[in-house]
Amino acid sequence: MSDSTANLVSLTDLGQGVGLLKLNHPEARNSLSVAMLDALEKRLEEVAALDSVRVVILAAEGHVFCAGHNLKEVKGQFDDHQAQLDLFNQCSRVMQQLVRLPKPVIAQVAGVATAAGCQLVASCDLAVASDKARFATPGVNIGLFCSTPMVALTRNVSRKAAMEMLLTGEMISAQKAEQLGLVNQVVGEEELEDSTLALAKLIASKSPKTLAIGKEAFYRQLEMPLSEAYAYTSEVMAKNLQTLDAQEGICAFVEKRPPQWRGE
Repeated sequence: MSDSTANLVSLTDLGQGVGLLKLNHPEARNSLSVAMLDALEKRLEEVAALDSVRVVILAAEGHVFCAGHNLKEVKGQFDDHQAQLDLFNQCSRVMQQLVRLPKPVIAQVAGVATAAGCQLVASCDLAVASDKARFATPGVNIGLFCSTPMVALTRNVSRKAAMEMLLTGEMISAQKAEQLGLVNQVVGEEELEDSTLALAKLIASKSPKTLAIGKEAFYRQLEMPLSEAYAYTSEVMAKNLQTLDAQEGICAFVEKRPPQWRGE
């Protein structure tokens, strides 16, 4: 990753098991250009390998969390179907990378998140938003339906709510996003960083092995029929029970002492 690309997404170890990824291109509204997607993909690979980071916060510089795809870049590819397909495939790959990262990811949304930016929020495991944040899937307004953002959106909110956002393209408030289940918490602008960090630290205090097992199982069972999901999660729990952390946690509970996690 070149220096210029690396600068598009920064990675900071905040301590206590929390890492901060930050989109750093406010001049372009933190849009998901090919370069931004490249940087995000590499940073996610990097943070996945960091033992010191157990929970990731995804934030952005400026008043726009992410405006979606860079439409100037898209406009330059009107006659290149393969380039267009490569862009959307790359974006889809990064969204799935977030889901498959063996560490919880919390979106910290201070501003506007639209189109693939809204998809980015929906692809994170949790989201904390400022009361000034707003969300939309406005592709319909420019003749380009938000089809790939729809995948993440429909896995977070009800069908009717998703269709309303997709068909109208209208902005919704942070409070409405919380009601719909797109975000977990809405806090004052001045409280956003502290509230997100507090949530991240709480989760980071748990066993990293258990967090990884649970996150993977959560998303896999969602796609299964009921009986298959129960069979799969029963197997997951039986395997989880064989880990040293699960055995330590149960012993600590019985012995009324704090657990000492080993990540094994």
